[in-house]
Amino acid sequence: MLWVKSLHIVFMVTWFAGLFYLPRLFVYHAIAADLASIERFKLMERKLYWGIMTPGAVLTIVFGVWLWLGWFRGASSWLHAKIALVALLVGYHVWCGRLLRDFAADRNTRTHVWYRWFNEFPALVLFATVFLVVLKPF
Repeated sequence: MLWVKSLHIVFMVTWFAGLFYLPRLFVYHAIAADLASIERFKLMERKLYWGIMTPGAVLTIVFGVWLWLGWFRGASSWLHAKIALVALLVGYHVWCGRLLRDFAADRNTRTHVWYRWFNEFPALVLFATVFLVVLKPF
């Protein structure tokens, strides 16, 4: 079961790499003024979202469910809180996909400052999740 846990962690790191980097690309994309840069950002964002983030998210959840089925069975409160945080991350991931679609269609209406703040959310969830898993406070 430790290899399942290891894969869960590896894909979680992959997913978070994308959750940290895609909104940063949005910051730069929102600032870009020349067509070459805009097209480059569209390509980078699409490849990151569909090639790294989404597979990382799916595999994180698959291996997390596998762990739950094979190890935890009876869920304690910390695990319920962790699942709630994962649900928030899935919502954030989907929101990133919608923002990506807006950029791809040249419909972005938000500023680079908004994206800088938007980029902070996954860090907060990461801290909370790690503390829940390691400390199991309840």
